[in-house]
Amino acid sequence: MKLNLRRSLWIAALAAAALTSTAAEKKLVLVAGRPSHPPGAHEFRAGCLLLQKCLANVPGLTTLVYSNGWPSDAAVLDSADAVVMYADGGGGHPVLKPERMATIEGLIKKGVGFGCMHYACEVPKDKAGRQFHDWIGAFYEDRVSVNPMWVPDYQSFPNHPVCRGVKPFGVRDEWYFNLNFRPGMTDITPILVAKPSDQVRKGPYVWPAGPYPHVVAASGRDEIMMWVCESKDGKRGFGFTGGHFHDNWGNDHFRKVVLNTLVWLAKADVPVDGVASAVAADELKQNLDPKGKK
Repeated sequence: MKLNLRRSLWIAALAAAALTSTAAEKKLVLVAGRPSHPPGAHEFRAGCLLLQKCLANVPGLTTLVYSNGWPSDAAVLDSADAVVMYADGGGGHPVLKPERMATIEGLIKKGVGFGCMHYACEVPKDKAGRQFHDWIGAFYEDRVSVNPMWVPDYQSFPNHPVCRGVKPFGVRDEWYFNLNFRPGMTDITPILVAKPSDQVRKGPYVWPAGPYPHVVAASGRDEIMMWVCESKDGKRGFGFTGGHFHDNWGNDHFRKVVLNTLVWLAKADVPVDGVASAVAADELKQNLDPKGKK
């Protein structure tokens, strides 16, 4: 009788532990935009699938990827703990339709993390500027922000979970700066900060070529290329302006700071030394969009 009781209690304890584990599992959704730009650039699908693979062994996290822009069934976002968009932005941003804006707004109100990478950081100020201030803390503003190709020198990082294990690095990318940040930088933590040279400030920018007098006049000022935000009620967001060139995911620290941030955004535990991952050269050639091919 006692043995049976002990066995029952043991089974019940295992069941409770399994339920707790399931409840603790976090769901991250990566939304990859439609193909755009020449081969090797804006490889949204390949980039998301690579990040998914790198996150596969993170305890307590499940990562799903949806390709070609907004999911055909937005209900897949309902159970997400975090949603990240890696896609073209501006006037063609996937969230700009009213019903999609309402969906993201609803997710964020219930505590779902939201983030944007590269071009997805840009939205028209009059259509979504206020929302992006609220959702991720900042946005790229046309003719105010700039998008030159350059190599920032990231030398120091704040004491924040997304920076665990990240070492100084620099890679050539289309790093945006002079972004439109939330007034007072409330609840925002800059993550990747560097000082553009005067040559970078004077352009050319990718488009429009510039230069812009207000950008040139800010000579010597540090600029923010990646940031996170967290409100007092626990809502989390981030923006990462790199990610133009797919091969840059092969840089360990470029990749690690993003992987850490994805884990943090979903409120899973960032490992003490950051997310460990390795990417071989041939992996960077996988899942590329068939651009220019019939």
